[in-house]
Amino acid sequence: MKNPTRALALVALLALPLSSPAEAANATLYKNPHCSCCEEYAEYLRQNGFEVDVKETPDLEATTLDAGIPEKLLGCHITFIDDYAVVGHVSAEIVQKLLKEHQPLIGVAIPGMPAGVPGMDGPKEGPINVYAVSKYSEPTVYAVQ
Repeated sequence: MKNPTRALALVALLALPLSSPAEAANATLYKNPHCSCCEEYAEYLRQNGFEVDVKETPDLEATTLDAGIPEKLLGCHITFIDDYAVVGHVSAEIVQKLLKEHQPLIGVAIPGMPAGVPGMDGPKEGPINVYAVSKYSEPTVYAVQ
């Protein structure tokens, strides 16, 4: 090249790492119309890089059971992210782990509304089990938060 400045610029450009911004995972959260903690959980997910669409449903239980979640693991909302169902107030870290691992699961669940988890007020009382839900076996502990 005749222009040394251009040559240096080209070398500098080629030395840059090839990267693209991480794409936010799309999530659809279904909730009972009168539950406010679900909105707080949706906001928590947004703050952790998810794009969340919140939809109210008068029959959350049917939506959750139809997704393949056992009755004993029902929570106050269900969020669909990629091919997974996330029931309850599961931490963004555990959701990211699930998405990264690509395990053959229906999803993960924290039953009920325990205090101190993302979106729920109050002090956390000990570790909270996050259960893996599979089509082929009983739920097992997937992670602890």
